Amino acid sequence: MDFDFTDDQESLRDATRKWVDKGYDFERRGNIVKAGGFSREAYGELADLGLTGLYIAEDDGGIGMGPVEGMVVMEELGRGIVLEPFAQTLIASGVLSVHAPQAVKAAWLPKIATGESLVVLAYQERSARYHLEKCEAKAASAQDGWALTAIKSIVPAGDQADAYIVPAMADGQMALFLVERSAAGVTTRGYGTQDGARAADLTLDNAPATLLTLDGLEALAYAIDIGIAATCAEAVGVMDRALAVTVEYMNTRKQFGVTISSFQALRHRIADMKMQLELARSMSYYASLKLNAPADERRRALARAKYQLGVSMRFVGQQAVQLHGGIGVTDEYIVSHYFKKLTQLEMSFGDTLHHLGEVSSHMQDTAGVFA
Repeated sequence: MDFDFTDDQESLRDATRKWVDKGYDFERRGNIVKAGGFSREAYGELADLGLTGLYIAEDDGGIGMGPVEGMVVMEELGRGIVLEPFAQTLIASGVLSVHAPQAVKAAWLPKIATGESLVVLAYQERSARYHLEKCEAKAASAQDGWALTAIKSIVPAGDQADAYIVPAMADGQMALFLVERSAAGVTTRGYGTQDGARAADLTLDNAPATLLTLDGLEALAYAIDIGIAATCAEAVGVMDRALAVTVEYMNTRKQFGVTISSFQALRHRIADMKMQLELARSMSYYASLKLNAPADERRRALARAKYQLGVSMRFVGQQAVQLHGGIGVTDEYIVSHYFKKLTQLEMSFGDTLHHLGEVSSHMQDTAGVFA
């Protein structure tokens, strides 16, 4: 399976990197954190670059690219530890494009493509942990459609989004619905997250909803896999910058009259960080290339990728902080923010132990004498 960048992909990378370097510096990011952790202006700039229409077909107002292009953009956004939930736009675009009725596509995809509307996935419940099949949200048929009753936690930019994709149980099976934030019965409680971004708890009390698909579990699994692939790519960008900043620091920081980069033990630790980064990069490519594979194959591949990325994120983040010493944990220095972001990404869409369990469960048929 080849992974060759086309000119379009390289142009996409260059455009995103230029925006991150010039339009989203550390000072601006800090101001967004202070203002609440989400900026419509910054999200609009991503839309102006055409990025919000990345996963949307040209007929629906997008630019009709795919998983590899999404990976390219997420990696560059990771380098800038961008707060705006662009991964959620990829998820919403992918789910609506594949699973939504034509009327819903026509109503929402063009608005997502232009950045007019932010649609996010609201699936996490306190009792479910990372098990997608566990869902306490209820959907009841109403006179003009459906009504949802649910409590969803840690919804990205949940008090700023325009609509939510919500899984709920309908007649004994999971279905997927679209709920507008302006609808009756919708309340949110927003808060800042560890990495400086924004999330919210979402409460639905007989809120009117539009049915996307009755095959909700399959659609939700697809949404989560897009999220995992995006998270993997974003983490590669974060780790790449964390490593670069650490190397630069070691080449300038002196002890005993020499730079600490001359100490063999520390050089070995940098080499180990580089190895973990390259393992993560390879598995991120693998995840992106498997997004269009059959569901069982896709799920196995994404679990493998997220496990390796979890191991790499923890190692690179911890080493970057430790090699910097005390300055590495201060808010005034960017390494602490890389570390916070990596810690949060490791927990997103299933933590490392969860995906180790997923990988193990898929190996039962080939476990030989241990079966």
